Amino acid sequence: MPQPVSKPRITVPKEFARSIAGFRPGVSDLWVERLPGLVAECADLWSLRIGAPCEPLSYNFVTAATRADGREVILKIGVPHRELYTEMEALRRFDGRGCARLLESDRQRGAMLLERLVPGIPLDPAADDEAATRLAAGIMRQLWRPVGPGHSLFILVRWTSGLAWMREYYDGGTGPLPGWLVERAEGLFRELHASLDEELLLHGDLHHGNILSAKRQSWLAIDPKGIVGEPVYDAAVFLLSLAPTQLAQPRPEALLARRASILAEELGLDRQRLLAWSQAHAVLSAWWCVEDHTDCLEWALLRAELMGRVIEPGRP
Repeated sequence: MPQPVSKPRITVPKEFARSIAGFRPGVSDLWVERLPGLVAECADLWSLRIGAPCEPLSYNFVTAATRADGREVILKIGVPHRELYTEMEALRRFDGRGCARLLESDRQRGAMLLERLVPGIPLDPAADDEAATRLAAGIMRQLWRPVGPGHSLFILVRWTSGLAWMREYYDGGTGPLPGWLVERAEGLFRELHASLDEELLLHGDLHHGNILSAKRQSWLAIDPKGIVGEPVYDAAVFLLSLAPTQLAQPRPEALLARRASILAEELGLDRQRLLAWSQAHAVLSAWWCVEDHTDCLEWALLRAELMGRVIEPGRP
Protein backbone atom coordinates (compact mmCIF):
# COMPACT_ATOMS: atom_id res chain seq x y z
CA MET A 1 0.00 0.00 0.00
CA PRO A 2 1.28 3.50 -0.78
CA GLN A 3 2.47 5.36 2.30
CA PRO A 4 0.83 8.71 3.10
CA VAL A 5 2.93 11.73 2.21
CA SER A 6 2.56 15.42 2.95
CA LYS A 7 0.68 17.34 0.28
CA PRO A 8 3.19 19.09 -2.01
CA ARG A 9 2.93 22.83 -2.50
CA ILE A 10 3.26 23.46 -6.22
CA THR A 11 3.46 26.84 -7.88
CA VAL A 12 3.26 26.66 -11.65
CA PRO A 13 6.02 28.84 -13.15
CA LYS A 14 4.51 31.68 -15.20
CA GLU A 15 6.90 31.16 -18.12
CA PHE A 16 5.94 27.48 -18.26
CA ALA A 17 2.23 28.35 -18.28
CA ARG A 18 2.82 30.78 -21.15
CA SER A 19 4.86 28.26 -23.14
CA ILE A 20 2.02 25.74 -23.27
CA ALA A 21 -0.83 28.23 -23.56
CA GLY A 22 -1.17 27.65 -27.30
CA PHE A 23 -0.37 23.95 -27.25
CA ARG A 24 -4.02 22.89 -27.16
CA PRO A 25 -6.17 26.05 -26.81
CA GLY A 26 -8.63 25.78 -23.95
CA VAL A 27 -7.41 22.35 -22.87
CA SER A 28 -3.96 23.65 -21.90
CA ASP A 29 -5.36 26.43 -19.71
CA LEU A 30 -7.52 23.99 -17.80
CA TRP A 31 -4.57 21.62 -17.47
CA VAL A 32 -2.38 24.35 -15.95
CA GLU A 33 -5.11 25.05 -13.39
CA ARG A 34 -5.29 21.36 -12.54
CA LEU A 35 -1.53 20.81 -12.44
CA PRO A 36 -0.97 21.35 -8.68
CA GLY A 37 -3.74 18.85 -7.99
CA LEU A 38 -2.29 16.35 -10.47
CA VAL A 39 1.10 16.57 -8.78
CA ALA A 40 -0.56 15.95 -5.40
CA GLU A 41 -2.47 12.97 -6.81
CA CYS A 42 0.73 11.45 -8.20
CA ALA A 43 2.48 12.04 -4.89
CA ASP A 44 -0.26 10.06 -3.13
CA LEU A 45 -0.44 7.39 -5.82
CA TRP A 46 3.30 6.67 -5.87
CA SER A 47 4.27 7.74 -2.33
CA LEU A 48 6.44 10.64 -3.43
CA ARG A 49 8.10 13.56 -1.72
CA ILE A 50 8.14 16.26 -4.38
CA GLY A 51 11.31 18.29 -4.93
CA ALA A 52 12.16 21.25 -7.13
CA PRO A 53 11.02 21.45 -10.77
CA CYS A 54 13.69 20.79 -13.39
CA GLU A 55 14.70 23.90 -15.32
CA PRO A 56 14.04 24.92 -17.97
CA LEU A 57 10.53 23.50 -18.41
CA SER A 58 9.11 23.31 -21.93
CA TYR A 59 5.87 21.43 -22.70
CA ASN A 60 5.84 19.07 -19.70
CA PHE A 61 6.07 19.63 -15.98
CA VAL A 62 9.15 17.75 -14.81
CA THR A 63 10.23 17.65 -11.19
CA ALA A 64 12.61 15.75 -8.95
CA ALA A 65 10.97 13.49 -6.38
CA THR A 66 11.86 10.86 -3.81
CA ARG A 67 9.99 7.59 -3.23
CA ALA A 68 9.13 6.29 0.22
CA ASP A 69 12.11 3.91 0.06
CA GLY A 70 14.47 6.84 -0.58
CA ARG A 71 14.91 6.21 -4.29
CA GLU A 72 15.40 9.37 -6.35
CA VAL A 73 13.04 9.61 -9.31
CA ILE A 74 11.62 12.07 -11.84
CA LEU A 75 7.92 12.89 -12.07
CA LYS A 76 6.87 14.02 -15.53
CA ILE A 77 3.33 15.25 -16.25
CA GLY A 78 2.08 16.56 -19.57
CA VAL A 79 -1.13 17.58 -21.28
CA PRO A 80 -2.54 14.18 -22.32
CA HIS A 81 -2.01 13.77 -26.07
CA ARG A 82 -0.65 11.20 -28.49
CA GLU A 83 3.02 12.21 -28.29
CA LEU A 84 2.97 11.71 -24.53
CA TYR A 85 1.39 8.26 -24.96
CA THR A 86 3.94 7.17 -27.56
CA GLU A 87 6.72 8.24 -25.20
CA MET A 88 5.23 5.97 -22.53
CA GLU A 89 4.99 3.06 -24.97
CA ALA A 90 8.52 3.58 -26.28
CA LEU A 91 9.94 3.70 -22.75
CA ARG A 92 8.13 0.47 -21.87
CA ARG A 93 9.55 -1.21 -24.96
CA PHE A 94 13.09 0.08 -24.39
CA ASP A 95 12.84 -1.23 -20.80
CA GLY A 96 15.91 0.65 -19.62
CA ARG A 97 18.20 -0.54 -22.44
CA GLY A 98 20.04 2.58 -23.51
CA CYS A 99 17.34 4.73 -21.96
CA ALA A 100 16.03 5.88 -18.58
CA ARG A 101 13.57 3.37 -17.13
CA LEU A 102 9.84 4.00 -16.94
CA LEU A 103 8.90 2.98 -13.39
CA GLU A 104 5.20 3.86 -13.37
CA SER A 105 2.74 5.55 -15.69
CA ASP A 106 -0.81 6.86 -15.57
CA ARG A 107 -2.23 7.55 -19.01
CA GLN A 108 -5.34 9.35 -17.73
CA ARG A 109 -3.28 11.81 -15.69
CA GLY A 110 -0.59 12.09 -18.38
CA ALA A 111 1.98 11.19 -15.74
CA MET A 112 5.17 9.17 -15.75
CA LEU A 113 7.52 8.19 -12.95
CA LEU A 114 11.02 7.83 -14.36
CA GLU A 115 14.42 6.66 -13.26
CA ARG A 116 16.41 9.72 -12.21
CA LEU A 117 19.73 9.92 -14.03
CA VAL A 118 22.48 11.16 -11.74
CA PRO A 119 24.49 13.34 -12.23
CA GLY A 120 22.31 13.89 -15.30
CA ILE A 121 24.67 16.16 -17.23
CA PRO A 122 23.85 16.42 -20.97
CA LEU A 123 26.38 15.20 -23.50
CA ASP A 124 28.52 18.16 -24.59
CA PRO A 125 29.00 18.29 -28.39
CA ALA A 126 31.67 20.98 -28.12
CA ALA A 127 34.04 19.06 -25.81
CA ASP A 128 35.05 16.19 -28.13
CA ASP A 129 32.67 15.86 -31.06
CA GLU A 130 34.10 12.61 -32.37
CA ALA A 131 33.89 10.89 -28.97
CA ALA A 132 30.36 12.22 -28.42
CA THR A 133 29.27 10.98 -31.85
CA ARG A 134 30.62 7.48 -31.26
CA LEU A 135 28.98 7.43 -27.85
CA ALA A 136 25.62 8.41 -29.34
CA ALA A 137 25.98 5.67 -31.95
CA GLY A 138 26.40 3.18 -29.12
CA ILE A 139 23.18 4.43 -27.51
CA MET A 140 21.33 4.02 -30.82
CA ARG A 141 22.50 0.42 -31.16
CA GLN A 142 21.04 -0.34 -27.73
CA LEU A 143 17.72 1.36 -28.46
CA TRP A 144 16.83 0.05 -31.91
CA ARG A 145 14.64 -3.05 -31.85
CA PRO A 146 11.85 -4.75 -33.85
CA VAL A 147 8.35 -3.68 -32.91
CA GLY A 148 5.92 -6.23 -34.30
CA PRO A 149 2.17 -5.73 -34.81
CA GLY A 150 -0.24 -4.12 -32.40
CA HIS A 151 1.60 -0.91 -31.53
CA SER A 152 0.32 2.68 -31.40
CA LEU A 153 3.64 4.38 -32.10
CA PHE A 154 4.27 7.05 -34.73
CA ILE A 155 5.11 5.88 -38.26
CA LEU A 156 8.10 7.65 -39.81
CA VAL A 157 6.40 8.50 -43.12
CA ARG A 158 3.57 10.24 -41.27
CA TRP A 159 5.95 11.86 -38.77
CA THR A 160 7.93 13.47 -41.59
CA SER A 161 4.98 14.60 -43.72
CA GLY A 162 4.75 18.11 -42.28
CA LEU A 163 5.81 19.90 -45.45
CA ALA A 164 2.56 18.81 -47.11
CA TRP A 165 0.63 20.51 -44.32
CA MET A 166 2.84 23.60 -44.75
CA ARG A 167 1.92 23.77 -48.46
CA GLU A 168 -1.76 23.55 -47.56
CA TYR A 169 -1.40 26.22 -44.89
CA TYR A 170 0.25 28.64 -47.32
CA ASP A 171 -2.04 27.79 -50.28
CA GLY A 172 0.78 26.05 -52.14
CA GLY A 173 3.48 28.46 -51.01
CA THR A 174 6.29 28.03 -48.51
CA GLY A 175 5.76 30.99 -46.18
CA PRO A 176 9.03 32.16 -44.57
CA LEU A 177 10.96 29.13 -45.88
CA PRO A 178 12.94 29.56 -49.12
CA GLY A 179 11.08 27.83 -51.95
CA TRP A 180 14.17 26.19 -53.44
CA LEU A 181 15.08 24.69 -50.08
CA VAL A 182 11.59 23.28 -49.55
CA GLU A 183 11.45 21.83 -53.06
CA ARG A 184 14.78 20.10 -52.52
CA ALA A 185 13.54 18.63 -49.22
CA GLU A 186 10.25 17.50 -50.79
CA GLY A 187 12.17 15.66 -53.50
CA LEU A 188 14.39 13.98 -50.93
CA PHE A 189 11.40 12.92 -48.84
CA ARG A 190 9.70 11.39 -51.90
CA GLU A 191 12.80 9.35 -52.70
CA LEU A 192 13.38 8.30 -49.08
CA HIS A 193 9.76 7.35 -48.40
CA ALA A 194 9.68 5.25 -51.57
CA SER A 195 12.73 3.24 -50.55
CA LEU A 196 12.43 2.73 -46.79
CA ASP A 197 14.84 0.27 -45.22
CA GLU A 198 14.18 -2.08 -42.28
CA GLU A 199 11.80 -0.45 -39.81
CA LEU A 200 12.62 -0.57 -36.09
CA LEU A 201 11.62 1.29 -32.95
CA LEU A 202 13.58 4.56 -32.88
CA HIS A 203 14.10 7.26 -30.31
CA GLY A 204 13.00 9.95 -32.76
CA ASP A 205 14.65 12.95 -31.09
CA LEU A 206 18.12 11.83 -30.10
CA HIS A 207 20.27 14.93 -29.73
CA HIS A 208 23.02 15.79 -27.24
CA GLY A 209 20.57 17.29 -24.74
CA ASN A 210 18.64 14.02 -24.59
CA ILE A 211 21.69 11.95 -23.61
CA LEU A 212 22.54 12.31 -19.91
CA SER A 213 25.30 11.00 -17.67
CA ALA A 214 24.14 8.31 -15.25
CA LYS A 215 25.28 5.73 -12.70
CA ARG A 216 23.57 2.55 -13.94
CA GLN A 217 25.28 3.15 -17.26
CA SER A 218 27.66 5.97 -18.12
CA TRP A 219 25.18 7.58 -20.54
CA LEU A 220 21.47 7.02 -21.13
CA ALA A 221 18.83 8.62 -23.36
CA ILE A 222 15.68 10.41 -22.22
CA ASP A 223 12.52 11.78 -23.85
CA PRO A 224 11.95 9.40 -26.80
CA LYS A 225 9.27 10.26 -29.33
CA GLY A 226 8.55 6.62 -30.14
CA ILE A 227 8.78 6.34 -33.93
CA VAL A 228 8.77 3.23 -36.10
CA GLY A 229 11.06 3.74 -39.07
CA GLU A 230 14.43 3.08 -40.61
CA PRO A 231 17.38 3.52 -38.20
CA VAL A 232 19.17 6.06 -40.37
CA TYR A 233 16.56 8.64 -39.32
CA ASP A 234 17.79 8.63 -35.69
CA ALA A 235 21.33 9.14 -36.92
CA ALA A 236 20.17 12.01 -39.14
CA VAL A 237 18.53 13.79 -36.22
CA PHE A 238 21.69 13.45 -34.13
CA LEU A 239 23.87 14.61 -37.02
CA LEU A 240 22.07 17.97 -36.99
CA SER A 241 22.59 18.56 -33.26
CA LEU A 242 25.06 21.46 -33.18
CA ALA A 243 26.19 23.68 -30.30
CA PRO A 244 26.27 27.47 -30.90
CA THR A 245 30.08 27.40 -30.70
CA GLN A 246 30.16 24.78 -33.46
CA LEU A 247 27.87 26.84 -35.70
CA ALA A 248 30.21 29.78 -35.19
CA GLN A 249 33.20 27.88 -36.57
CA PRO A 250 34.57 29.04 -39.95
CA ARG A 251 33.36 25.88 -41.76
CA PRO A 252 30.77 24.05 -39.64
CA GLU A 253 29.85 21.94 -42.67
CA ALA A 254 33.23 20.21 -42.30
CA LEU A 255 32.24 19.10 -38.80
CA LEU A 256 28.91 17.79 -40.14
CA ALA A 257 30.69 15.88 -42.89
CA ARG A 258 33.04 14.25 -40.39
CA ARG A 259 30.18 13.42 -38.04
CA ALA A 260 28.25 11.80 -40.90
CA SER A 261 31.25 9.61 -41.73
CA ILE A 262 31.58 8.48 -38.10
CA LEU A 263 27.87 7.63 -37.79
CA ALA A 264 27.88 5.75 -41.09
CA GLU A 265 30.96 3.79 -40.01
CA GLU A 266 29.76 3.03 -36.47
CA LEU A 267 26.21 2.04 -37.46
CA GLY A 268 26.79 0.47 -40.87
CA LEU A 269 24.64 3.07 -42.63
CA ASP A 270 24.73 4.38 -46.18
CA ARG A 271 26.38 7.79 -45.83
CA GLN A 272 24.54 9.39 -48.76
CA ARG A 273 21.19 8.25 -47.43
CA LEU A 274 22.13 9.64 -44.01
CA LEU A 275 22.94 13.00 -45.59
CA ALA A 276 19.68 12.99 -47.54
CA TRP A 277 17.61 12.32 -44.42
CA SER A 278 19.56 15.01 -42.56
CA GLN A 279 18.89 17.76 -45.08
CA ALA A 280 15.23 16.83 -45.50
CA HIS A 281 14.76 16.75 -41.74
CA ALA A 282 16.54 20.08 -41.31
CA VAL A 283 13.98 21.75 -43.60
CA LEU A 284 11.11 19.99 -41.82
CA SER A 285 12.51 21.23 -38.50
CA ALA A 286 12.43 24.77 -39.88
CA TRP A 287 8.72 24.37 -40.61
CA TRP A 288 8.17 22.99 -37.10
CA CYS A 289 9.73 26.21 -35.73
CA VAL A 290 7.08 28.19 -37.60
CA GLU A 291 4.26 25.81 -36.72
CA ASP A 292 5.14 25.80 -33.00
CA HIS A 293 5.80 29.57 -32.86
CA THR A 294 9.29 29.03 -31.48
CA ASP A 295 12.27 31.30 -32.04
CA CYS A 296 14.45 28.84 -33.92
CA LEU A 297 13.73 29.42 -37.63
CA GLU A 298 17.00 31.17 -38.47
CA TRP A 299 19.01 28.43 -36.74
CA ALA A 300 17.02 25.65 -38.46
CA LEU A 301 17.47 27.20 -41.91
CA LEU A 302 21.20 27.55 -41.31
CA ARG A 303 21.43 23.83 -40.55
CA ALA A 304 19.55 23.04 -43.77
CA GLU A 305 21.89 25.23 -45.80
CA LEU A 306 24.95 23.65 -44.17
CA MET A 307 23.68 20.18 -45.06
CA GLY A 308 23.32 21.33 -48.66
CA ARG A 309 27.01 22.25 -48.66
CA VAL A 310 27.92 18.82 -47.27
CA ILE A 311 25.91 16.99 -49.93
CA GLU A 312 26.99 19.21 -52.82
CA PRO A 313 30.04 21.34 -51.99
CA GLY A 314 29.86 24.69 -53.74
CA ARG A 315 26.08 24.63 -54.12
CA PRO A 316 24.07 27.24 -52.12
